Amino acid sequence: MNRLYNALQLKRLYQLKQLGVQYVPLVEKRASVQRSLPSDLKALEQIVSQCQLCSLSKTRTKTVFGEGNPNAELMFVGEGPGAQEDTSGRPFVGRAGELLTKMIENAIEIPRSEVYITNIVKCRPPNNRVPTPEEAYTCLPYLQKQIELVSPRIIVALGATAYHYLTGDKTGISKVRGEVIEMDGFKLVPTYHPSYLLRNPSAKKEVYQDLLKIKRLLCEN
Repeated sequence: MNRLYNALQLKRLYQLKQLGVQYVPLVEKRASVQRSLPSDLKALEQIVSQCQLCSLSKTRTKTVFGEGNPNAELMFVGEGPGAQEDTSGRPFVGRAGELLTKMIENAIEIPRSEVYITNIVKCRPPNNRVPTPEEAYTCLPYLQKQIELVSPRIIVALGATAYHYLTGDKTGISKVRGEVIEMDGFKLVPTYHPSYLLRNPSAKKEVYQDLLKIKRLLCEN
C-alpha cells in the first residue's frame, strides 16, 4: 500500500506541475520517496517486474531493471529500453549497447561487468519515443533506490533525458556534456547517448574526452 500511495502522490505532483506549480527535483528527495522500497537489489527488481503503475506496463514484453556490479563505483543511466532490451530484459544490448561496451572497456579500460547500467524508465516506451514526464516521475523512485543501494562514486547521464530527470535541469546536453556536477553523494557527468553517436559519429571525439575525464575521476582517492 505504501508503494502505491507514493506513486499516486507523484502523479498528483505531476498534475500540479502541469498547472504551473514548481517541483523540487525528486533526486533531492530520495530518502522520503524511497522509504517503503526494499534495501536489496533483487527484491527491488522483483517489485519492478510486477509494476503496473504507468501505461508502459501494458505494452512491455519484459521490464529492464539494470545489471552489473552491485557495488560499482561507476553507474551509467540511459533513457529507457529499446526493442532488443524489451525482448531480453537486459539494458543496452543492441547496437547502442555494443557501442557503450566499447566506450567502457576501450576508453575507461574497465570491464562492462564492473559498472552498473540502468535507465530512467524500466519499460520500453512504444516506438522508442522519449518517456513522458508522468512515466519518468512514476518510475524515478526505483532508480533513486538503485543509486542508494549501489552507491556509486560517479554516475554518467547518457543523453538529455537522463540528465534532466537526474538533476531537474533542462539545459541542453550539448551545453553540459563533460561537466562534473556535484550531487548528493556522487559526481554526475553528462555525455551523449550511444544512440546519438550512432547517428552522429563526429561526436565520438567529444565523448572520448568525457570518458577520459571519468577515468581520471575513478583514479582519484
